[in-house]
Amino acid sequence: MKVNNPRFVTSAYSYKDFPEHNWLEIAFTGRSNVGKSSMINRLVNRKKLAKTSSQPGRTQSINFYNIDDRFFLVDLPGYGFARVPRKVKEEWGHLIEDYLTNRPNLVGIIQIVDARHKPTGDDIMMVNWLKETGLPTLVAATKVDKISRGQRHKQEKLIRETLALTPEMEFVFFSATTGEGRERVSSFILGLLDHA
Repeated sequence: MKVNNPRFVTSAYSYKDFPEHNWLEIAFTGRSNVGKSSMINRLVNRKKLAKTSSQPGRTQSINFYNIDDRFFLVDLPGYGFARVPRKVKEEWGHLIEDYLTNRPNLVGIIQIVDARHKPTGDDIMMVNWLKETGLPTLVAATKVDKISRGQRHKQEKLIRETLALTPEMEFVFFSATTGEGRERVSSFILGLLDHA
């Protein structure tokens, strides 16, 4: 996927903040600090388009990125971070649900999990919810550069079984550091755009 001019458009804190446009959108969901922003940056070959933070729970808005006036990538707030106040968590939950259920531009989801660990209860809940929506979903296991080649098969099996992935739900290992999985994620995105 060749990208020439990706740009940040807006941060939305409520449904009324969502930008109005006619482009299709692909959204990134996952736990706090799992690498959503890093994946977006790697996909568009820009180091600092999406702001990354070493502090989980920093992304508190839905961030919209225009990709060459062709489509949008949308970074949703991370879920499951313990140190965020309950009220803030509830607000995030409503914001994410509003976006996922009411956004007509949305055509697919990239659900991110950590390749090193068993998916959390929040991951399971999110994937179950995505199954109900019927939205095309790619599960991407990030930080794969931090596990050995020998561990991969075991980790993929663990992730697939824990999340009870359906045959339609694609899976890929991804590394923002090495770029592994970039082509697969790009082709998933381009496939969504082609079939919409």
